[in-house]
Amino acid sequence: MGILLSVAAFLLAIFGIVQLVQGQIIFGIVVLVVACAVGPGGWSMFKGRSHA
Repeated sequence: MGILLSVAAFLLAIFGIVQLVQGQIIFGIVVLVVACAVGPGGWSMFKGRSHA
């Protein structure tokens, strides 16, 4: 699952950078934030809350 999340985050980051280069600043930033959220080291939506 970690590898799948890493690949998804990497692809989203590349897509976000492409959007920034094409001039779609807001959408590019949103996609980069989502890439950070999906990544296994980020705030993954697939993990439960770790605050017990």
